[in-house]
Amino acid sequence: MASLKDIRLRIESTKNTQQITKAMKLVSAAKLRKAQHNIVNMRPYALSLRKVIADIADTHKLSHPLMEARTEVKKVLLVVLTSDRGLCGGFNANINKFADQYIKNNQSKYEKMELFFVGRRGHDFFVKRGFKAFDYVTKLEKDISYDLASGIAKKLLKEYLEGGFDEVRIVYNEFKSAISQVVVCETLIPTSIESSSFTDEKNTSGFSKELIFEPSAEEMIEDLLKKHFELQVYRCMSESVASEHGARMSAMENATTNAKSVINSLTLTYNKLRQEKITTELTEITSGAEALK
Repeated sequence: MASLKDIRLRIESTKNTQQITKAMKLVSAAKLRKAQHNIVNMRPYALSLRKVIADIADTHKLSHPLMEARTEVKKVLLVVLTSDRGLCGGFNANINKFADQYIKNNQSKYEKMELFFVGRRGHDFFVKRGFKAFDYVTKLEKDISYDLASGIAKKLLKEYLEGGFDEVRIVYNEFKSAISQVVVCETLIPTSIESSSFTDEKNTSGFSKELIFEPSAEEMIEDLLKKHFELQVYRCMSESVASEHGARMSAMENATTNAKSVINSLTLTYNKLRQEKITTELTEITSGAEALK
């Protein structure tokens, strides 16, 4: 059985750990508010941009390689989006397990399936299992930037337009709330354009279908599609960052609660042993006194 000194040291060590986890929870909560505000404000903009592209394509009957699905999908690039750091519960584990299962279920359907990792945790997980990365981005900044997302988007776009892949998909954690994140797999390229404002006979947009563009509609849709793709990559990364802070906040809150339970249990054990020791000493003193009579 551990001595009183050992138990005291464990109690002090657990209290120090509790202070650290409590501080990490507060830091994550502060970062979560900023990340949540960012993603909530970005979603309407991303939706509106897609609607504008759909309106231009509909009014001028335009098509573009980034909107046209390939007749036969043989080569797929899967982007796995995780974090560089741990201590965030099942945030990274859920992504890695989902991506691993997705590969096992779909690898036989395609001639080639490559992996692009954003974040060290996903890269390390698959490299240890013998997967070779097509490319990877680690050492992410503390707060992701649009420039970082734009660089990744341009790299993916180049590979797709050069015929390296028929589809580009991304696996990431979609932010729902501070305690809820959902693993999502969605297609980045080709871009899925939903119904435009003019699809409905009532023309809910309030504008005439005969629109005139300056510069030309072709130039506009070319620029907007690239902008849209960069924005989607940035949105997914922002969703992931918000989910990471939410998961870490929950994990640190649970760790703080568990540390408190451990401290209470150790304190109870310490008091029992101390009482035992005091009782034993009193018994010895009493026995010695009786022997002297």
